Amino acid sequence: MLGSVVSVAVLGAAACAAPGSPSPAAGDGLVLADPYEDESLHPLMGYGEDGMSKLFDGLVTHDAQRRPLPALAAAVPAPSADGRTWTVRLRGGVTFHDGSSFGPEDVVATYRTLLDPKAASPVASSYRMLDGVRQAGADSVQFRLKHPYAPFVHRLTLGIVPSEALEGGGTLQSSPFNGRPVGTGPYRFAEWRRGERLVLTANERYWGGAPRIKRLTVAFVPDDNTRAQRMRRGDFDGTVLPPALAGTFARTDGTTVYGHDSADYRGVMLPQKNPVTADLAIRRALNLAVDRDGMIRALLAGRGSPAFGPVPQVLREYADPGAAFRHDPAEAGRILDAAGWKRGSDGVRVRDGRPARFTLMYPADDSVRKALAGGFASDAGKVGIRVDLAGLGWDAIEPRMKRDALLMGGGTPLDPDLVAYGLLHSSQAEDGFNNPGSFRDAVVDGALDRARRATGQADRAGAYRAMQRRLVENPPWVFLVFLEHTYVVRGRWTGYRPVVDPHVHGVLAWGPWWNLEKWAPRG
Repeated sequence: MLGSVVSVAVLGAAACAAPGSPSPAAGDGLVLADPYEDESLHPLMGYGEDGMSKLFDGLVTHDAQRRPLPALAAAVPAPSADGRTWTVRLRGGVTFHDGSSFGPEDVVATYRTLLDPKAASPVASSYRMLDGVRQAGADSVQFRLKHPYAPFVHRLTLGIVPSEALEGGGTLQSSPFNGRPVGTGPYRFAEWRRGERLVLTANERYWGGAPRIKRLTVAFVPDDNTRAQRMRRGDFDGTVLPPALAGTFARTDGTTVYGHDSADYRGVMLPQKNPVTADLAIRRALNLAVDRDGMIRALLAGRGSPAFGPVPQVLREYADPGAAFRHDPAEAGRILDAAGWKRGSDGVRVRDGRPARFTLMYPADDSVRKALAGGFASDAGKVGIRVDLAGLGWDAIEPRMKRDALLMGGGTPLDPDLVAYGLLHSSQAEDGFNNPGSFRDAVVDGALDRARRATGQADRAGAYRAMQRRLVENPPWVFLVFLEHTYVVRGRWTGYRPVVDPHVHGVLAWGPWWNLEKWAPRG
């Protein structure tokens, strides 16, 4: 049982307790360590945007094969014949954590607040296809789209908020709901000590059945090495770790290392407003110079796969295996020579007095991105392009994304549109982390537009393959790898099922604990 496996110091009870240590886990409790802490627990502020939230349900969820399943919807909805209307019948008998009843007014209030510019929801840009939502009977709601949007079902994972919590207007950022959420999910909010821990308790009235794990504590521990040390010490029942660190637990009794394939890419965004990275020859040369397989072996302990664009191979029906770059530094050099970039006495290429030199930013507290940035800079240097590395906080990174390169991450295994459109379409340029490099390509725009509006699978697949081939001709990024996510879990449990992870921060979403409400200690 869990209580015989985990030993955790009580907060404040012993002088040797680590700062921010969680309370001891009971026999029916679980303590997880998370490198990330959300700024808000409000779905309209981005919490649980990819689904699998433990506090909230959307209208739709997904199974282990990433197929849509009904959650607060009574059945998975389908579009009308013209693709612009989606009618959703709601599940009956559902209550919020505070005991109030769930109904169509809550769905309507949630989505209307999302669309209200005064609310300033940071996820509103993902719903620009949505024209409006209304109640359509005692147990149904109807969404009206501006145009057909084939993957709309995947946008219905948005957590539903009680309508009462959305009354009064004002910006979402100032809402007390950010820190004291009320949802319909399998777990209820109990406590949040910012910078230390989040505590959830089982929702005994959950429509999907009361969870067997009754208390869930998440300790926030940003540093990878500290998290690994405390996991080894017995403070936690599970955590996420970089591959090399996770591998050190492979022969630890009572501990399992799980590796999950993911759609989570890492890549170097090359801004068009930087005079060096705006040059097509530079971008093509960098894609040929990078040794992706070597990075995976040396930096990721072999856990990952090469990336050449935002469409992961797990989406086989859309991926184009031929849209790839070989590792060919010699060809990279020939491209640079032909474009007039000549090596100087220091080995750095120069054209018209301008050195082939730019800055690559990465989040300073992310050990994997730091390692990949170093590998990228090394490979670029071998073909005469100097990359200056800058490990920074996000507050310093964001104002510089228009002109400095950034090692970014993202991705989803659900549908290409959910990531590719915001990342690459010209209409999304400089909208936060949507297309921060101002990439513009008419062929890519056209393919993305066709793919999101098409209703036939073959038409969508053809459009995405055309987009991927164009990205090889005119690469806006150097996509590097799709990560394998690695997790360490202590104890023996029933209920674990592997999934393909999206790019998601936190242990309370995807990963091994995506279906935590179905877990139970193995006796």
